[in-house]
Amino acid sequence: MTSGMESNNKNTLKKILMGAVSALIWIGVWEIAYLAVNREVLIASPLSVFLRLSELAFEGSFWLKIANSLFAVFKGYLLAFLAGIILCVLTSVSDFAYAVFKPFLNVIRATPVASFIILALVWMSKQTVPVFTSFLMVMPIVWANLTTGVKSTDRKLIEMAKAYKLPKSKILTRIYIPSVMPEFLNSVTTGLGFAWKSAVAAEVLSTPKNTIGAELYNSKVYLETVDLFAWTAVIIIVSIVIEKLLVYFIKKLSKRRAGEI
Repeated sequence: MTSGMESNNKNTLKKILMGAVSALIWIGVWEIAYLAVNREVLIASPLSVFLRLSELAFEGSFWLKIANSLFAVFKGYLLAFLAGIILCVLTSVSDFAYAVFKPFLNVIRATPVASFIILALVWMSKQTVPVFTSFLMVMPIVWANLTTGVKSTDRKLIEMAKAYKLPKSKILTRIYIPSVMPEFLNSVTTGLGFAWKSAVAAEVLSTPKNTIGAELYNSKVYLETVDLFAWTAVIIIVSIVIEKLLVYFIKKLSKRRAGEI
């Protein structure tokens, strides 16, 4: 038990060190590019960006902007999961529904996100555009992954369960859900990345007040390159943090579920 824990600690430490070294290498590349160009209006220095981030962190509006963007992302993200699950159930039990919705969802996946953002600006308010965009980008992913999980369910197990007259609730919880779970978890992590990027892109074009995207747009308009780099760093850091937290909670839930079974 102790040796196993020591091995896990060593692996964790190794990952942290490798991540730190990798980050330092790319910061070094960034510094070299800055020195080569030698024009901060084109490339901001890592030190300038770090100092600007330190200043922003002590501004109350900084955290409000992050919170507003996160709220829009998670609102669209959760609605997308709800719609994706309902559509998956509907298209799994009805071939007609599958034939109707599959082309529509494929069109959504194939259409550039910018097209939907511009259309959404015509249809709805600035505050709603990021929510709508993240919803539209994530929902087809959820539907496709869950549908794949349902279709890959072992048919022999289902036939056996029916032969033994197991209740539908048992078939659902003991056969379908375990089969779909890997695809569901994949949707959770993949969908979050798509939701975050698409929502911020929507904010850049729609510029709702007190959001990360609006700050990116203002930085570009006023040629505040240090601010542009600083807010881009915020997007990357927040994305990494929420993804790591999500993966951590998913692993915890998976272990608990495995223990219950």
